[in-house]
Amino acid sequence: MSTRYPPLDDAAWPESLRELHGGFASALNVYRTMAHHPALLAAWAPLRAHIVTAPSLTPDQSEVVILRSGHRLGSGYEWAHHVHRSRRIGMDDARIASIAGPLAGMSPEDRVLAGAVDELFDARRLGADTQQAVAGLVGTEGLFDLIATVGFYSVLGYIVESFATPVDPAIAAELEETPL
Repeated sequence: MSTRYPPLDDAAWPESLRELHGGFASALNVYRTMAHHPALLAAWAPLRAHIVTAPSLTPDQSEVVILRSGHRLGSGYEWAHHVHRSRRIGMDDARIASIAGPLAGMSPEDRVLAGAVDELFDARRLGADTQQAVAGLVGTEGLFDLIATVGFYSVLGYIVESFATPVDPAIAAELEETPL
């Protein structure tokens, strides 16, 4: 699938995003694609800072939520990038692979988090029992961060799927060399 909105290279980088060049925004194809709308990417940066670098979820918990979201979206881009990130924080391949499988095959903690993601995708809300289970595991702020993370990565998934954004070369090479 070709697209009218491929990731922007450095020569096409918008002047209005000069301060974001060299950071997260120019590091990944998803953000280079989003740069076709400079105001959106600039507005995205503060939420990204919270969701990606400072959530109340632990790194493992965040990755479980993101991997399950990427899986539910059918986003190969998000799945590949977060397999890479999950490996970097020490998650083993068996655990990572389980996130794309049935809930019954997951650890109890992962089952709560992935089940909440599934409920958001299926019902577009979390019921009282799920809210209680998630809050019991990650606290009230973690509950809100879980919901925000699913929304954040859903938007990214919609962008990469709509515009056929390619997996970044280093990530693609890693997964080719060491498939999950």
